[in-house]
Amino acid sequence: MKNSRIMRITFCILLALSTASAKASPSLIRTGSQPGMMAQLAQPTPPSTGAAPVPSAVPSTLAPTQPDGSALAKTPAPPKTDWAVSAPAEVNTIPLVNTPLQMGTMPTDPNELRVTGLGGGSPQWTILVLLTFLTLIPSVLICMTPFSRLLIVFHFLRQALGLQTTPSNQTLIGLSVIMTFFLMQPIGVTIYNQSVVPLQAGKITALEAVTLAAIPMRQFMSHYVREKDVALFLEMAKEPRPASINDVSFRVLLPAYILSELKAGFQIGAVLFLPFLVVDMVVASITTSVGMMQLPPVVISTPLKLLLFLMVDGWHLLIGALMRSFN
Repeated sequence: MKNSRIMRITFCILLALSTASAKASPSLIRTGSQPGMMAQLAQPTPPSTGAAPVPSAVPSTLAPTQPDGSALAKTPAPPKTDWAVSAPAEVNTIPLVNTPLQMGTMPTDPNELRVTGLGGGSPQWTILVLLTFLTLIPSVLICMTPFSRLLIVFHFLRQALGLQTTPSNQTLIGLSVIMTFFLMQPIGVTIYNQSVVPLQAGKITALEAVTLAAIPMRQFMSHYVREKDVALFLEMAKEPRPASINDVSFRVLLPAYILSELKAGFQIGAVLFLPFLVVDMVVASITTSVGMMQLPPVVISTPLKLLLFLMVDGWHLLIGALMRSFN
């Protein structure tokens, strides 16, 4: 029963569609064959008086009915869905400021570390020279400054007092570095004014700056070098005898200066050892004479040497004598 009803409804719909298409086809064909077809289609034709009413798409005689003869209830058409896209909501936009930007410019960081080329040179060569100089700082500190003499004297003092690890090596090296900085500070200022400042201004090249910086160092080392040591290395290098000490090459001056500093350091250390050596000898003779053979003399002499060093204010006297030795 249900299938026959569905078939009847389908048949009525197909019949109504075929009738409507048969009536619409001749009018479309006739209208398309005449000129001004688009204008006639655009203008609606008013209905004439007394014209027959247009039959509906589904004749009443073909309307589906129930088995008892009553018409089927019309199913409400589904609501039309509006597929139109709604306008986007207004967005609060930030007005752009017309700021001219230059290509290749980036905001600079105030904490940025930037290396520029010295004397108009490339930064790569500048970094290479700086790294090379950093690796040579220990050698320069030992060979061209009073550092070696000071460190030798401090080590002799520790041995003379009979103290093995006090002051420590780090303390003695730090003290030697500070004293070296105190002595070399005027020479450093001279080198900075004569070579570094013109190099930063671009007036001289890096090689010329090195040549100018060598002049104050040569004057300092030639003042403390011994002629005997210079003659020794001149003979080994087979160089002609210079007219003055300022004509000596760095090849000869550097080893002669190191040798002179070593001898000066050992001389000061030997003189520093004498008073403490006397104390050791006196203590050893006393302990031997009283029969204290099993008591090491160092146990008694070390406190006595410390008391003697503190009573005469030994650090003040030693540092003052070292500083005066460099005049």
